[in-house]
Amino acid sequence: MTGTAPAAWFIFFLLVFVGGVSAAAFSFRLLVYLALCLSRPKDLRRRYGAWALVTGPTSGIGRSVALELARRGLNLVLLDLDAANLQETSDVITSRHGVKTRTVVFDLSLVGTPQGDESMRRLRAAIEGLDVGVLVNNAGVGRPAVAYLHEADVEAWVRMVRVNLWALTEVTAAVLPGMVERGRGAVLNMGSASSEAIPSFPLNTIYAATKRYVSKFSRSLYVEYRSKGIDVQCQCTAGPVLRGDQAGAQRRAGQLALAVRPHAGRLRPRGGALDRARPALHPRRRPPAPVVPRRRPAGRRARLAPPARAPAVQSAVPEREGGDGVGS
Repeated sequence: MTGTAPAAWFIFFLLVFVGGVSAAAFSFRLLVYLALCLSRPKDLRRRYGAWALVTGPTSGIGRSVALELARRGLNLVLLDLDAANLQETSDVITSRHGVKTRTVVFDLSLVGTPQGDESMRRLRAAIEGLDVGVLVNNAGVGRPAVAYLHEADVEAWVRMVRVNLWALTEVTAAVLPGMVERGRGAVLNMGSASSEAIPSFPLNTIYAATKRYVSKFSRSLYVEYRSKGIDVQCQCTAGPVLRGDQAGAQRRAGQLALAVRPHAGRLRPRGGALDRARPALHPRRRPPAPVVPRRRPAGRRARLAPPARAPAVQSAVPEREGGDGVGS
């Protein structure tokens, strides 16, 4: 008995020590987070540079980020595939905040093609000599969504990979040399909760895979360039909601919940490969399982008596051999 008491006290103090260390670590992280939230915002122009490059700035998150950067005094290089929308966004930013803007028409789905190479040369020419200190890789493709891999045309998946993965890499590689030369900069990549919050994202396989690349790319890039004064961040979002497509987000979430439910059915395509309506759920009809009678051992009586059958009505006409039992 005397030996068990010191052991019990030792275990008790060990658990108290481990709990105290865990609580202290959690409290420290909480205090750091609160300090960051309550601290004054950074002067981005002085910290990183006078210019920022934003891809996909004509709507949704990209437009909001571009307006916020302009409000903080940064000049903007705007990159999108629609010239009219680019000009409208540029005019709004200039009229509201009085900063300089440059526009580059660039279809990011053409990266890796001769047209994409020409657009990359125009982008490098547009940012040459500019103090581009902030890069926001916002442009992305989310469709086709809620579909099996074989349902959509291959070109749709290739387009998604080019925009979400390949273009992000090439645009980053075009901006980084200037940041390294100046010893400062920030790269903000738009990720997705589909690659972080859940282990798998069925029916959105290619999208989740490209966003997982963005996450890993951002983490490795931060470790690679933090010694050169460049900050890298991957911002996870719930895309449809933040783009303002609340109804679309609810519709997709509902379809996905039904689609991944075990034995709920399967999705079937309707219409074309790219511009078709969203697939609907058609439950699979299963034939009833055959009833196999259970055999009772010989000499064992049934617990329930079989139901009484009505006496068969004998026919007045005798049954002929080989007949069906019905008189002719």
